[in-house]
Amino acid sequence: MVDLIVRSKLKQFAEGMNVAGDLAEGLDEAVKEILKKAAERAKANKRSTIQRKDL
Repeated sequence: MVDLIVRSKLKQFAEGMNVAGDLAEGLDEAVKEILKKAAERAKANKRSTIQRKDL
């Protein structure tokens, strides 16, 4: 499956904090779950586009 989280951007966003090696992996899994639920909500509302309100 595709990785959605860019590690270098995650480190840049953390502004001086150390970032554990498994943080990006865990965050990637969480984002995928959020998107899966958002897609289900969009489908339930008979839409093929995931919108902000689906989050």
